[in-house]
Amino acid sequence: MNSLIFGPNGSGKGTQGSLVKQKFNLAHIESGAIFRQHIGQGTDLGKKAKEYIDRGELVPDEITIPMVLETLKEKGSGGWLLDGFPRNIVQAKKLWEALNEAGMKIDYVVEILLPRQVAKNRIMGRRLCVNDPNHPNNIFIDAIKPDGDKCRVCGGELKTRADDQDEAAIDKRHDIYYDDKTGTLAAAYFYKDLAGKEGFKYIDLDGEGSIDSIKDTLLKQLV
Repeated sequence: MNSLIFGPNGSGKGTQGSLVKQKFNLAHIESGAIFRQHIGQGTDLGKKAKEYIDRGELVPDEITIPMVLETLKEKGSGGWLLDGFPRNIVQAKKLWEALNEAGMKIDYVVEILLPRQVAKNRIMGRRLCVNDPNHPNNIFIDAIKPDGDKCRVCGGELKTRADDQDEAAIDKRHDIYYDDKTGTLAAAYFYKDLAGKEGFKYIDLDGEGSIDSIKDTLLKQLV
């Protein structure tokens, strides 16, 4: 089973991806990990990518797409879930062409739907327990709202991550994601238009529910 998953920062995309990975024993492949893998292993593509990164430039698609394909082939022989790529309409089209040329099919494309302000609130509302950062606390989610300024699980002190409170950076990432003309949503819609005629399933998933309810809804559609 080969799948793509789309969702804005704050939608729980990584969490749902991990749950799907566990259920179906898939390779959950995140775009950032692809770069780290190739650069860390010193592959030819990784060396080329590093040159651009070291200059503070975006790595061109002509390098990124082959890196993605190599990682899918290497790590995803039993099925894969690609998370965080493509990020724009151009990459979506190039990835589709490359997958077809490589004889690799897509079975599912998942889009987690979440209003932009809700996504932003979820990011800025995250609180980390000093005793255990895996204790879920978020001031904007009723189910995991902390007990005042204390962890809802253990009563420990809470803190925030600096990047969670960087409103300008959050807005910049969301500007890219919610752009339905050239950005990430445009990429998702490209696959949505293809789904019926190309034989794969496109799943719209309401991201405003609980982690468990979203997971249950998603797993019922992955057959």
